[in-house]
Amino acid sequence: MAESGNRSRKVGVLIALIVVLVAALGAVTFFLLFGNQDQPDTPAAQVEAAPAPARFVKLEPFTVNVQGDLCGQRLLYVGLTLQVGDEQTEQYLLDNIPPLRSRLLMLLSSQDAEAAATLDGKRALARQITAMFEEPLTSSQPELAVQDVLFTEFIVQ
Repeated sequence: MAESGNRSRKVGVLIALIVVLVAALGAVTFFLLFGNQDQPDTPAAQVEAAPAPARFVKLEPFTVNVQGDLCGQRLLYVGLTLQVGDEQTEQYLLDNIPPLRSRLLMLLSSQDAEAAATLDGKRALARQITAMFEEPLTSSQPELAVQDVLFTEFIVQ
C-alpha cells in the first residue's frame, strides 16, 4: 500500500510538472507569435527615422538707412540667418547671394525705425522676409523651403 501511495504521489507531481511545462510553452509561443504585432517585421522599419539636422544659411550683416522720427534718417544694422528645410534650398540660396542680398536690402531699407525696434516689429519683419521668398529670385528657382528667419544681430540707431 505504501508503494501505491508513493507511486500515485509521483504520478501527481509528474502530471503537475507536465501541465506547468505545457502552460509555459504555450505562453512563450503566444508571445512570440502574437506579442510583436505592433512592431514591423523588418529591422529597417523598426528603426525610427532620425530627424534631419537643421540647415542654416548665414548672411553677412546688413547696414541700411531707414526712416526715423523727426530726426530724419536712422541706421538699421541686421544680421540674419535663414533656417531652410532641405539641401536644395540651402544650395540655391548660397548660389544666389547677390540677388538675395539686393532684395533684402530693399526690404530692410523700407522699414520704419521705431516699428523695427519693437518685438512685434521684428516679428513682422521676419514674416515679410519669409514671404519675400514666394516671389522667385531667378527664373529657374525651385520651390524654396525657408522655414524661419533668425536675427543674429539687430541694432537701430
